[in-house]
Amino acid sequence: MITLLGKKIGMTQIFTEDGEVVPVTVIEAGPEVVTQVKTMDIDGYSAVQVGFEEQKAHRVNKPMTGHFEKAGAGAKKHLTEFRIGEDDNYEIGQVLTVAEFEEGKLLDITGVSKGKGTQGNIKRHGHARGPMTHGSKHKRLVGALAGASYPGRVFKGNKGPGRMGRETVTVQNIELVKVIEDKNLLLVKGAVPGGKGGLLKIRYAVKGQEA
Repeated sequence: MITLLGKKIGMTQIFTEDGEVVPVTVIEAGPEVVTQVKTMDIDGYSAVQVGFEEQKAHRVNKPMTGHFEKAGAGAKKHLTEFRIGEDDNYEIGQVLTVAEFEEGKLLDITGVSKGKGTQGNIKRHGHARGPMTHGSKHKRLVGALAGASYPGRVFKGNKGPGRMGRETVTVQNIELVKVIEDKNLLLVKGAVPGGKGGLLKIRYAVKGQEA
C-alpha cells in the first residue's frame, strides 16, 4: 500500500457547495522518489523505499550519497519504506505525488504528537482532582497508591505523573477533502498529530474504506 511522506502546514477551513464549513489540515505531501525496490529473492520481503524532502549534499555521508546517486535522485532528508504486493510494479527513480490519492477516500495518517513535558496525573490520564474545601490537602495529588498490608506495593503500570506526548500516533479514517496537485497539497478533514512542520506518513485507510 502506497505511503506518502508529508509535512503538516497548519489548519484552516473551507466551504462545501452547500455552504457548510469544513475544518481541514493542510499537508504538503511529496513528491517522493523511489530509492530502492526490495524483493523476496534478495531481501526476504517485498517493499519500496522512498525519499522525501531535499537535503544539502554535505549533510549526507558517502554511503547514503552513493545510494541516492544510484536512484538518480538528489540527497533526501527522510527515508521510509512501505510493503507492496506481488503485482505492484515500482522502478528506482520513479516519482510519487499526491496524484496517487483520490478525493473522498479515507486515509490513515501517522505522526509524532506534540511533547508536553512532565505532567501530573490529572492532565496526563484525566483523573479527577480531590475536594477543594473542608480542609483538603489533596487537590491535585495522585492519591493512594498501595494499601499498607495488601498489596503493600505499587503495581507495575500504575497510572501517575510523568512524561506526556511526543509519541507516534495514528489517526484512522480521515476523509481526504481536496487534492491540489500543482502545489503538492492534501486537505484532510479534522486534525492530525504533531505541530506545524511535523513529518507525517499518509496512506489509504486499512479499516472502514468504502469500495
